[in-house]
Amino acid sequence: MSVQALASSPAQDAGTALTPSERDRYDANYIALFGDVSENAHRRWEVTDRLGRTDLVRLIEDLRIKAIHENSLGIKVQQLVQFGQLVALGKKPAAEHHAQAALKAGATVDELLGVVETAFITGGVPAYSLGIEIIAALEPAPAR
Repeated sequence: MSVQALASSPAQDAGTALTPSERDRYDANYIALFGDVSENAHRRWEVTDRLGRTDLVRLIEDLRIKAIHENSLGIKVQQLVQFGQLVALGKKPAAEHHAQAALKAGATVDELLGVVETAFITGGVPAYSLGIEIIAALEPAPAR
């Protein structure tokens, strides 16, 4: 079958709305990691529901669950890795979210700093500065 035929296949274009049990399952995954469900996740689900294109979002969410919960790194290390990747890419809101998730999973602020120091290697001073900014916001200011 040609790529064009695959792209226009009804199975690729169709998608029934996410069921309440699917939403509950996806919500539970985000809550376990982050303590809440991001606006971005809900927006993806709502837009694809409205447009009848939920097949890909289902695959993404199911793959996310598999990649996270069947991964030999464990949640803490995964969140530290994702934090470092996002810092190196300069993605502040997402990096903040994953820093919080790493702490929730048992990481220390010192480990976050180690990740930021490592992100410097690939992302340079901008990545290092962003990571320090995120860590500074997590740490209470010292009493004077």
